[in-house]
Amino acid sequence: MKLKINHLVLAGALCLAVSAFVIDKPKPKHPVKYIDPANMDLSVKPGDNFFEYANGTWVKKNPIPAKETRWGSFNILIQQNTDRLQVLLKDASKTQGPKGSIKQRVGDMFASGMDSVAIEKLGYDPIKPDLERIAKINSLTDVVNEFTYEHAHAISTPLLGFGVSPDEKHPTVNIIGFSQGGTSLADRDYYLKNDARTVKIQNAYKHYIVTLFTLTGTGESQATKNAATIFNIETALAKAQWPRTALRDPTKTYNKFSVADFTKITPHLNWAQILPKAKMPGQDSVIVAEPDFFKTEDALLAATPVDDWKVYLTWHLLRGSAGSLSSPFVKAAFDFSSVTSGQKVQTPRNERMSAQIDRSMGELLGQLYVAKYFKPEAKVYMVNLVNNMKEVLGARIKRLDWMSQETKNRALKKLAMFSVKIGYPDKWQEYKGLVINRNDYFGNIRRMEEWRSDFNAAQLGKPVDKKRFNMTAPTVNANYSSTKNEITFPAGILDFPFFAFGADDAVNYGGIAVVIGHEMTHGFDDQGRKFDGDGSLKDWWTKEDADKFKTRAEMVAAQYDKLTVNDTIHLNGHLTLGENLADLGGLNVAYEAFKKTKEGHSTKKIDGFTPDQRFFLSYAQIWRGNQTPESAAQLVLTDPHSPGQHRINAPITNIDAWYKAFNIKPGDKMYKKPEDRIRVW
Repeated sequence: MKLKINHLVLAGALCLAVSAFVIDKPKPKHPVKYIDPANMDLSVKPGDNFFEYANGTWVKKNPIPAKETRWGSFNILIQQNTDRLQVLLKDASKTQGPKGSIKQRVGDMFASGMDSVAIEKLGYDPIKPDLERIAKINSLTDVVNEFTYEHAHAISTPLLGFGVSPDEKHPTVNIIGFSQGGTSLADRDYYLKNDARTVKIQNAYKHYIVTLFTLTGTGESQATKNAATIFNIETALAKAQWPRTALRDPTKTYNKFSVADFTKITPHLNWAQILPKAKMPGQDSVIVAEPDFFKTEDALLAATPVDDWKVYLTWHLLRGSAGSLSSPFVKAAFDFSSVTSGQKVQTPRNERMSAQIDRSMGELLGQLYVAKYFKPEAKVYMVNLVNNMKEVLGARIKRLDWMSQETKNRALKKLAMFSVKIGYPDKWQEYKGLVINRNDYFGNIRRMEEWRSDFNAAQLGKPVDKKRFNMTAPTVNANYSSTKNEITFPAGILDFPFFAFGADDAVNYGGIAVVIGHEMTHGFDDQGRKFDGDGSLKDWWTKEDADKFKTRAEMVAAQYDKLTVNDTIHLNGHLTLGENLADLGGLNVAYEAFKKTKEGHSTKKIDGFTPDQRFFLSYAQIWRGNQTPESAAQLVLTDPHSPGQHRINAPITNIDAWYKAFNIKPGDKMYKKPEDRIRVW
């Protein structure tokens, strides 16, 4: 998903006994209403608006907190985990373990971030050496040297992005990958459109630029000129950027160059010289996602006056540092972000600090989290559940009426090679050499970011480490990796409403099992299907089968294209296609797996609902929530996931069992004729 799942290989066959679907769970000490009618709006027909029927009263009674941009099941679980991290961090900051220990580094980092008196006293002193270095630039060579230095030391990423990741056609090998960049706004459209909402964001952005420059001593008139210079450069870069829908095609974005040939298309950027300075020496080839962008960027680099580049580099330094400086800088950053997100008040400092530590050295903090809050039996339960889901998805692939046996065999081979990571890594990252100073907040941030950058660069020349987790243990999320052919479920998501030991099977299958099915389906969505079981970007489909898949996928895209947020803004069905296919696949696989359980065969009601009804209501409650109009509008442009309401209402209209469970009939607003229901996986 990045529903927005690292290494237990689940070997074994796709043919498990039905008894494998019986998973022992501890009984709850007290009765819990996992599906609570008090959260529903029973005045709404389920066939008219299932989101409202399942969640209407909850939505009305749970407005968005001022510090949030949306509020729902994900956010509540995230807040619970944030509160848990606060307990751990406060304890670590008070007890101060031995130098270099987990508690010392985690606790001192938290203490340094909470020392607002020291941070306020410093103002913007921490970045003065960087500003002075940029001020000395007087040639194009100096410009290139500066952005190289900033990349090497993880200070900022102006102009473009590059890092180390698996070679998609040789996924056991690490390689340098280049991607378009250079802009500050969330999407290229914010530079290229001129509707009222976009212009409001553009004006707020320019005001933000002026504010940060004036905070560092630039006169307002010059700061205003700087804003125009920056916006013009970034608009030129935005015009050259590929749209997000194009970036979803892994075949188009796989462009391998020798370092010498890449330099030929960017003659003002000599990569044989730049890469060693960026701590990535000895490389003979690179992957370039968007070659045309780099050609345009190189031409812009030569055509733009050096003084303009100095302004641009200064801005990216200011923007990247603002959140770590004194309160006027933090406030300016928040004031701008609130225009695009609708967030009313700044997230409290302690929560910002815990989030930062989780992002930067999360496997230290994760060890403390798992030791206190994660139940080992949840891992066992998940392993069994994943195996059940693999069996069902395999059976569904075998039954497909639109796919040839040749392609089915390859799909089943890929499924058998799926691996899964649950909870936390078998071997934790210890961040060797990372020094954290209780009295140096900004320095701590710089050292953490540089350590992470150096670690990434050090993977060159080494085989891909398939045991590494790609998310931290407290994270409320799950994902699928195409190049590793694996799904990952951090400990943070293994809690209600996704998963509860005391819950009936309908609740857990409608929750975490759908998430599992969702991530598995990503291996066969419009992107994942282009990778084989080894994680290689390779076409393993017959042309006829690929064409049939594309026809069905286009039907899904067309369904979502018709949906809107804020009444008028249409979803982009191709941007969200992978997630929408995964939602549909996850629901189908989880429901079929549920029907193999004892409860799945029953019709006994709990709290007034049949097992089938509870399955779909459980799914609906994991996506319940409210969202600010500003955030909704921005995410339509930038997020490959559909809004929660549509993640509920759209896929279920294609599932026959939902119609039967709630007696959905012609005339109901969500009703689709059987022949119009989309079947993919």
